[in-house]
Amino acid sequence: MLRWRLVSSFVVLSILIGLMISDYRMLGVDRPGVWLGPLVFGFAALAVREMLDLFSGLSGAPRTTPITWTTYVGTLCIVAAWCAPIAWKPYPVDCPLGKLGWPMLAITFGIGLAFLGEMLRYREPGDVVVRVAMGMLIMVYVGVLSGFLVALRLFHSNTAGMVALISTIAIVKMSDTGAYAFGRLFGRHPMAKLLSPKKTVEGAVGGVLASILTAWLVLNILAPRWFPEVCAPQAAWRWVAYGAVLAAVGMVGDLAESLIKRDGRRKDSSSWLPGLGGVLDMLDSLLLTAPVSYACWIAGLIGPLSNG
Repeated sequence: MLRWRLVSSFVVLSILIGLMISDYRMLGVDRPGVWLGPLVFGFAALAVREMLDLFSGLSGAPRTTPITWTTYVGTLCIVAAWCAPIAWKPYPVDCPLGKLGWPMLAITFGIGLAFLGEMLRYREPGDVVVRVAMGMLIMVYVGVLSGFLVALRLFHSNTAGMVALISTIAIVKMSDTGAYAFGRLFGRHPMAKLLSPKKTVEGAVGGVLASILTAWLVLNILAPRWFPEVCAPQAAWRWVAYGAVLAAVGMVGDLAESLIKRDGRRKDSSSWLPGLGGVLDMLDSLLLTAPVSYACWIAGLIGPLSNG
C-alpha cells in the first residue's frame, strides 16, 4: 500500500509541477490559469462521478440519487464560470460581475437545472426534495469549492497567483504528510474514531507543525528568493497563522469527505489512483481549504507586497 501511495503521489506531483511550470512561463504570462484551469475542470468531472457513486450506496438509493446529467452540467458550468476571466482577455477592471459573480450566476443556473430535471421526470410525490438537495450538494461541494483553486491562481498577478496556489497546495499536502507520519510514529489517541479510525490527536499536532514549517519555507525562503520583485518575507505571526489555519481547515475537509464515504459504506471514493483512492480522496483537504486560503490572501493576512 505504501509503495503504491508513493508511486501514485510521484506521478500526480510530476504532472502537476509540469503543468504549473507551463502555466507560469508559457501562456500563463498573459493568461494565468490557461493550463491549470482545464485540470481543475477534469478533476471536477471525475469528482462528480465519484460523488454520484457514493450516493448510490446511501439508504434509499437509487430513488434518492440525483439526476446524472443535470448534476454534471450544473457542476461543470460552475467550474467553467470560475475560468471565465482566463478566457476573457483583457478582463475589464470595471466588470459589474467581478471575478466571483460568474460562479454565482452559474450556481443559480445549476439549481434551476436540478429543479427542471425533476419537473421533467416527475410522476408522484416521494424523494424529489432529497434528490434536488443532493444534486445541489455536489454542485457546491465540487464546483464551488474546487473553483477557488482557480481563483487563487488568478489572484493579483501571474506571479502572486502562482505563489498563492503553490503555498496552499504545499501547506495542505505537507500537513497531510506530517499528520500521517506523526500518527504512525506517535499516534495513541484517536481523533475521530468512527469517521477515520487511523487519525490521531498526535497526528493532528504533527500536521499543524508541518504546515507551519511549510508556510515559513514557502513564504519566507523560496518565494522571496524566486520572486523578489513581488514577494517579501512575511512577519512571523502571518505565516504561523496562515499555516495553522490551513492545517485545521484541511483536517475538517478530510473528515468531511470521510463522513460522506462512511455514510456510503465506502473506504475510498474510487480506486483509480492506487494507494491514494480517488480524486475526492486526493482533493478532500483542499476543497475546504482553498476558499479559506483565498480569503487570507484578499484580506491581506498573506500578500505579495506585505512586509509586516
